[in-house]
Amino acid sequence: MDRSEGPEPASLAWVTRLVSIDTTSRDSNLELIELVAEELRSHGVTPHILPNAEGTKANLLATVPASDGSRSGGVMLSGHTDVVPVDGQEWTSDPFTPQVRDGRLYGRGTCDMKAFSAVALHLLPRMVESDLREPIHLALSYDEEVGCVGGAEIVKQIADLGLSPEVCVVGEPTNMRIIKAHKSINLIRVTFTGVAAHSSLTAQGVNAIEHAARFITRVRDMADGWREEGPYDEAYPLAYTTASVNIVSGGIAGNTVPDRCVVELEFRSIAANDPAEIVDRIRGFAAEVERRMRAENDAASVQVDVLAQVPGLDAEPDTAASRLAVALGAHDSDEKVTYGTEAGQFAGSGIETIVCGPGDIAQAHAADEFIELSQIEQCEAFMNRLIDHLSEGIAS
Repeated sequence: MDRSEGPEPASLAWVTRLVSIDTTSRDSNLELIELVAEELRSHGVTPHILPNAEGTKANLLATVPASDGSRSGGVMLSGHTDVVPVDGQEWTSDPFTPQVRDGRLYGRGTCDMKAFSAVALHLLPRMVESDLREPIHLALSYDEEVGCVGGAEIVKQIADLGLSPEVCVVGEPTNMRIIKAHKSINLIRVTFTGVAAHSSLTAQGVNAIEHAARFITRVRDMADGWREEGPYDEAYPLAYTTASVNIVSGGIAGNTVPDRCVVELEFRSIAANDPAEIVDRIRGFAAEVERRMRAENDAASVQVDVLAQVPGLDAEPDTAASRLAVALGAHDSDEKVTYGTEAGQFAGSGIETIVCGPGDIAQAHAADEFIELSQIEQCEAFMNRLIDHLSEGIAS
């Protein structure tokens, strides 16, 4: 049946409002944050708006307290506000003007991941009206798509506010399946500084690109070793730690020995590999190359900068968070995913955390991103059951 002609999810208006605000990571999210804050205030809920150092973006934390006024414990619903760019993509419709077609809602952020937060906002009046035994918290972050920057801050801010939720549900798109593990994300930039010279006098220069190539080969050898020798975790679609060099830039002319080359690489580790040890190995590769460069000219150097590190998630198979999600109608799963989320940050702060939200990750970041309306409805049912579960007089 063409769902575009049938009843729409009750929360569709809120999904549309959030998606209509362009919160591409390079831009501000403050318009969306203020919209949410106004809605919270209108229902008597105090929003905590927590800006970044520049004041251009902000996290938001809010709590619907238990009926006894308690704000400690309870369940946190977490979503990020930013979306990836649409540059160079061919869209059938305006990515920031959501459209329903054939049972799907199209628009940037529909799947990743504004629908989850929109369902929570739609159900805010019911949360406020319910006699909750435990509080429900809402956490909205900035800059998840560029290294979970806001997530690193928000876990500190949760502690500073004394909220201490017992369970966190990160609503990334999982088709409402429970995900208990994902790999870490680690982004590193390595800058090779050589010495420029005319290409007819190569001995007078230090070729930054050629030395960077030696480093790149070492990274590839490391990645090949994981692929061929493990360690392995077969629950992942790629069962080993991965690494790849994804950006290389350098050189100014075809007849000039380049004095600069910048390499950006990423690795994603399973629990059996320690990210800190891998970073140390990478620094070791860079140091080896720097010694070779400086043997040619003392002015040469190599600098390693860790741009982002997002911890992996590796929860136990049976936790209070996963049991609660099953009771609320989510689909249990032993699957582990290669993409990263803020869940590892929450778990690292001592909050039992799972990833579970509407939509399919295959649609995230793509042109004509969409979410099935049925997925939004499943998320509504999940959160309605959560409110019932946390309400006084409702059997758990």
